Amino acid sequence: MPKTSTALIRRLRGRATGLVVAGTALALAVPVPAMAATAQASAASADPVSVMTYTAKERREALAYWTTARIQAVGKSVDLGPTGPKAKPYKGAALKTVGRLFFVNSRGADTWCTATAVKSANRSAVMTAAHCVRMGSSPGNTNTAMVFVPGYHKGKKPYGAFAVRSAATPRTWENDSLNDMSALVVDADKNGRKLTDVVGGRPIAFDRAVGGTVTALGYSATRPQLGEELLRCVGRTKREHGTQMIPCDLTGGASGGPWLADFDATTGKGKGVLVSVNASLDSLTPTKMYGEVLRTTAKKVYDRAQRG
Repeated sequence: MPKTSTALIRRLRGRATGLVVAGTALALAVPVPAMAATAQASAASADPVSVMTYTAKERREALAYWTTARIQAVGKSVDLGPTGPKAKPYKGAALKTVGRLFFVNSRGADTWCTATAVKSANRSAVMTAAHCVRMGSSPGNTNTAMVFVPGYHKGKKPYGAFAVRSAATPRTWENDSLNDMSALVVDADKNGRKLTDVVGGRPIAFDRAVGGTVTALGYSATRPQLGEELLRCVGRTKREHGTQMIPCDLTGGASGGPWLADFDATTGKGKGVLVSVNASLDSLTPTKMYGEVLRTTAKKVYDRAQRG
């Protein structure tokens, strides 16, 4: 993979950049600096939340599309290099709530992100990154055939697959690549069971102070795992680029994975409160992972989903 200069990264800020390998795009954005409040206000002058919906036919087709063979093929088609020293295989108790989010991106390529089932009024909400749903600053470039597979591990789908029926993102992401988070609503499974009735849901903390230790999780497309196993980084959050940051070298495929506070990464015990999601890297050879601080806009996005 070619190296990306600091100057190029600066030019790309404000817009997501895909990490494209072997025809499959695994997006992780470069960090977006804080922008003037007037620009954000303009983008959100009407409804601050943008919602995409998928028809019943599209959802049935999505489930049929993501066969076991296709899932295996998408993982084998991508190799973003060796897994870095900060990212370790997650070995704790099984995390039913965290899984792979498969979709066809706006360029027509099969790909995936990471997502998390969360507590919600409709028992059907999932948190991920906005760039896993649509391209930033490009309202027409949206993803399709979205399916969430909780607890995915080495080809196994222990809790089945859930088609995405709607995806809410901040209007500021759609127009200005700001606030890289999204809340999805998924259908019941083939037996009519709602998502969190099957796998449970992580609590979410809004307006949580930056500075605590978190575990970031994701299905990174690095070898030898190549998206087949859940990886994790553990670090103390710091403010940077108007967002929050932890030392981490997860990369494409880990996008949208949860940042869990009050969580033991070794045993899997603890509350595991979701405080952010994997959103962006410091470079294509990463040492830092960035995530949004979940504030008022994020709460509105989540509320729209949990009422969906």
